[in-house]
Amino acid sequence: MRILSFLEAALWLFSVVFTVYMCYYILLVPHAFMRKRVWPQHKPKCRFAILVAARNEEAVIGHLVESLVAQEYPSTLFDIYVIPNNCTDRTEQVARQAGAQILECAFPVRSKGDVLRQVVAMILAKGQHDAICVFDADNVVDPGFLQSMNNAWCAGAKAAQGFRDSKNPHDTIISGNYSLYYWMVNRFYSHARNKAGLSAIVNGSGFMADVGLLRSMGGWNTKTLTEDIEFTTKCILQNVRVEWVPQAITYDEQPLTFLQSWRQRCRWSTGTYQCLSLYLLPLVRTLFSGGLHGVRARLDQIIFLLAPLMQLAWLVSLVMGQLLRVLQIHYDLFPSTPLFTQLFLSIAVSYALSLGMSVLVMLLERKPIRSMLRGIFTYWVFIMSWLPINAYCLVHRTTEWKAIAHTRSVKLSQIK
Repeated sequence: MRILSFLEAALWLFSVVFTVYMCYYILLVPHAFMRKRVWPQHKPKCRFAILVAARNEEAVIGHLVESLVAQEYPSTLFDIYVIPNNCTDRTEQVARQAGAQILECAFPVRSKGDVLRQVVAMILAKGQHDAICVFDADNVVDPGFLQSMNNAWCAGAKAAQGFRDSKNPHDTIISGNYSLYYWMVNRFYSHARNKAGLSAIVNGSGFMADVGLLRSMGGWNTKTLTEDIEFTTKCILQNVRVEWVPQAITYDEQPLTFLQSWRQRCRWSTGTYQCLSLYLLPLVRTLFSGGLHGVRARLDQIIFLLAPLMQLAWLVSLVMGQLLRVLQIHYDLFPSTPLFTQLFLSIAVSYALSLGMSVLVMLLERKPIRSMLRGIFTYWVFIMSWLPINAYCLVHRTTEWKAIAHTRSVKLSQIK
């Protein structure tokens, strides 16, 4: 009886916490249906330093630089810097031939954050730029990207994230899953939060940061494997909102295999745990800094950083609920018993929700559905695979930043 009472109490607690957690996200959903923000048009003014960390990216770096050179923005107002690191191929030569300047890291680097730390220090020392824009080597960039970021910067934005699209959504099931994932993040996270007056999330690539903001932070000083999430958190701690600029579009190459996906998401999960351990207390201590907006922004970021733990809590509550049923049932368990009915209904409901959300986000973003059917019908599996990843990384943290080989050499004209 004591075991049953303990399980019932623990299950009740898990259920209450998880219900409150999910209700918070549900309250933000209506904002996802609002019109995208259109920033007022401004004359070109911001001087951009475009930074690209590259590790053995010979196959794709050329098309990225070409798309940056072709920006519909005065060439005198931006510089393209490619930073080769740990390269054993012709990345530097290809980037230089395409029109980029080359910067060298003075010290050994293990991650993108290490590269940005050194290069941002160089940019701050030069004092020739107003903001930086960061891209990954496998990206190609819409011609209006810099003008869109200029519009946001002139309107007062100190940090901004652009729309992260996909350049290979139809290659494999995994690339399709990733494309859906980023469209979800764009619409149901960054766009929804922007409309709710909260901060969007810096999402690895296609973002802008004001040089003055970086000076106030002492440069780029991230310590975790997810430098983008950490930078977002640092902005929130300084009461700076990451703005959402959906007109600034970057096309990203998605992983092709589950093994690549597993390694990348292990890094993401580890980095989120690292950010939680580093910034939970600072977020709580400064909760009431910055007025009502500061409170909302900090609480929202805490909720975001708790996501891996909340997913595991949901799994634990599910297992505990079924264990409670087993302990209370004294006959053989067959598929017709309530236990299996409960499991079937849980899976069916979550799958239907995943299916519905996938179709919904594609309708909202005006993406063709028929060509994405493989990704849509398997998206539930992709989402559920976060559970073992988060559980694994909770006890075994990834310590090495492993690059994903990029081979999808696609020009912007081919995507259009």
